[in-house]
Amino acid sequence: MAARILSFLPIPTASSRSSAPVKSMSSLSPPPRDHHAARPRSFLIAIPIPVAPSLLFPRPSPRSAAAVVSILPTAKPERASAEKLPSNGGGNECDRWSLRAIKAFGMAELEARKLKYPNTGTEALLMGILVEGTSEAAKFLRANGITVFKVREETVKLLGKSDMYFFSPEHPPLTGPAQRALDWAVDEKLKSGEDGEITTAHLLLGIWSEKESAGHKILASLGFDDEKASELAKSADKDIVMKYR
Repeated sequence: MAARILSFLPIPTASSRSSAPVKSMSSLSPPPRDHHAARPRSFLIAIPIPVAPSLLFPRPSPRSAAAVVSILPTAKPERASAEKLPSNGGGNECDRWSLRAIKAFGMAELEARKLKYPNTGTEALLMGILVEGTSEAAKFLRANGITVFKVREETVKLLGKSDMYFFSPEHPPLTGPAQRALDWAVDEKLKSGEDGEITTAHLLLGIWSEKESAGHKILASLGFDDEKASELAKSADKDIVMKYR
């Protein structure tokens, strides 16, 4: 088969060889370069652009906690902005949610989505406090034998499982009791007249204040009572403030 294919290729004859001009070695050398000719240049030119590290990775401002307070929902329009929160009297700092409380709220939304619930209830707020885990309220709950696994189990027993084909919204809206628990925490902090932030302890006490809520019933089933709530209230303002440096 190879022989047949090669037979179609033109084979130079002796006459064609003799008629072909013989090139000298000098003619085979490349033509002389013209140093004045324009040389083609690449359009990809690496030009170093100085960029300050702060522009690439900006450091969060110490006032970021104050700006995030508006993210936490409230049923009271006068608290829709962090700037409208009343001052403690010292003029230095307003009552605002702590970073741990804000993180606990975000974890509560995530727990509601894990269980495929359409809303973020007081039971989700309770799980959010425990999932965040570093606050005084979370440590107090664990010291009394209340863990996130027990709360999640009691939640499923009380509220049941959601449809497996249901998908929660990205930010499940708060239930009525959960919204009142948030507002109760703010009100109690403002009534105290003390400096500092609204902590997860205030949030936990707000959950306990909603007697008919799922969070209150779950806490009661796990051994939390008014005596423990009073004990927690004494250290509600002692939570360590998390700040960016």
